[in-house]
Amino acid sequence: MARPADRRRQISGRRLARRTLLAGAASLGALGAVGGCARVDTGDSGDGGTLLERLRAKGSVRLGLAGEQPYGYIGKDGEMTGSAPAIARRIFTELGVAEVHPFPTEFGSLIAGLNSLQFDVVAAGMYLTPARCDQVVFADPEYQMRDAFIVPKGNPKKLRSYRDIAESGARMATGVGYAEIGYAKEAGVSRITTLPDQLAGLLAVEQGRVDVFVGTAVTVRNVIRETRTTRAEATGEVTPYVDGEPVVDVGGFAFRKPETALRDAFNRELRTLKRSGELLEIMRPFGFTEDQMTTVTARERCAA
Repeated sequence: MARPADRRRQISGRRLARRTLLAGAASLGALGAVGGCARVDTGDSGDGGTLLERLRAKGSVRLGLAGEQPYGYIGKDGEMTGSAPAIARRIFTELGVAEVHPFPTEFGSLIAGLNSLQFDVVAAGMYLTPARCDQVVFADPEYQMRDAFIVPKGNPKKLRSYRDIAESGARMATGVGYAEIGYAKEAGVSRITTLPDQLAGLLAVEQGRVDVFVGTAVTVRNVIRETRTTRAEATGEVTPYVDGEPVVDVGGFAFRKPETALRDAFNRELRTLKRSGELLEIMRPFGFTEDQMTTVTARERCAA
């Protein structure tokens, strides 16, 4: 049997593709050629890589995105939007890189795509986990996230925690590969269905096919607000537990391991935005609040 610390590491390592939300990767397909197909092979120069200098010379950077609200998706105007592209535009402008191009892919392919030079940076709100920290270098997280539930209007089963779901025998749904699957099982939930995204989850709740859909707090709130549903609602934020300890996930930008110079430059600008409060103002239009801001560093999280 795994020791508690080992078990937390295993569950953390399973926090994989929680991404295929409202926009869906398919809706990003038309943008796939925007960044072009030229690859910048920086290699490890021994001083943290040379990608930043190459991006400045080229004048553009390619962002690996996975088509999820609120992190990166197609807006009503048909343009790429989301918290990650907005942050990237602000920071890369300060770094002397004028243009930011999206490179859409499946969430599960982001790290492989990054390391095979398909794009330069992962900008998909990716959770920092020990397994991922072994494969890429992360910037400091720009947000922290708890979960929330989509329930029928009035929350008739009074579901406010994973334990409530388990004890009530409620029929739960969540996304394919979502971290919430592990959290629910940890709490003893046995009836779990997987669905493509939050919109499918909302419809399942509205139609009575499931009692609750579980996702991240911001995405749950966004789908309730944007659909203007009168048959379902979002609960307050829910904290999952692993081995009796509360879990708050954090997400950030990821870079190839040789590119620590770019990561460090990105971090300097990100910390400036945090100190000034501008980071929250950039992210607020996408549903983030003060509660989602974090001072956790990548070093702290990757060492956990």
